[in-house]
Amino acid sequence: MELVRTREELTTARAGLTGTVGVVMTMGALHAGHEALLRAAREQADHVLVTIFVNPLQFGPTEDFDRYPRTLDADLEVCRRAGADVVFAPERDEMYPDGEPRVRVDPGRLGGELEGQSRPGFFHGVLTVVLKLFQLTRPDLAFFGEKDYQQLTLVRRMARDLDVPVRVVGVPTVREPDGLALSSRNRYLSPEERAAALSLSAALRAGAEAAEQGRDAGAVLAAAHGAFGAGTPGARLDYLVLTDPDLEPGPVSGPARLLVAAWVGTTRLIDNMPIRLAPRS
Repeated sequence: MELVRTREELTTARAGLTGTVGVVMTMGALHAGHEALLRAAREQADHVLVTIFVNPLQFGPTEDFDRYPRTLDADLEVCRRAGADVVFAPERDEMYPDGEPRVRVDPGRLGGELEGQSRPGFFHGVLTVVLKLFQLTRPDLAFFGEKDYQQLTLVRRMARDLDVPVRVVGVPTVREPDGLALSSRNRYLSPEERAAALSLSAALRAGAEAAEQGRDAGAVLAAAHGAFGAGTPGARLDYLVLTDPDLEPGPVSGPARLLVAAWVGTTRLIDNMPIRLAPRS
């Protein structure tokens, strides 16, 4: 496995990869969820290229950029164990040599909803760095976790709308045995807060069970809200919504997505789950 830190080193390393190349973009602090992305890339591409970069553009003024964990040595071991060929881990000045970019990718309407409403400008930063990394790594496939479902949806839309020649692959969420979705931010939780964080996955399971029973969209949402409220105190709901798989507005039937976000202490967590609603009569 080769570690590269500059654009020039990346260009040289990328030139040596023949066949299909899959990219896994991360901000480091790798966990089992990232390992699932790496395994998927290893299975579907001839070579795996990993990026590790804590992107300042997607942190708001009150968010945890400085607090975000940097664990490069441990991350490299995860990549090595998973069979990555190249890891690109640039410094901030390497990615943004002229300072913060004046031109950024506009995520459109969806960029201002859900996560975008709670974190203004977040998806401008996400899509800008993803597009830059697409240009630098030139992958055939790109693997993103379904836990960040709105991000996955917007990256897919950007690739389609801007004719980026990459196939975006979603990889299912990895969970702890008790249902908590894996996240780099879970390490911020105290034992009491971690227990409260289970309210998110409990809400999703309740909604999914209601859908399996053939209940309509309103009943599914009510079941999810009820389970969240019945969970361990300490989680403060931001949003809990039911939408279609592309996060488009309008009535939902058939395949759907249930999404939740909540604050647990000072940590904001998100989760989601696919469900299928019974056809409306």
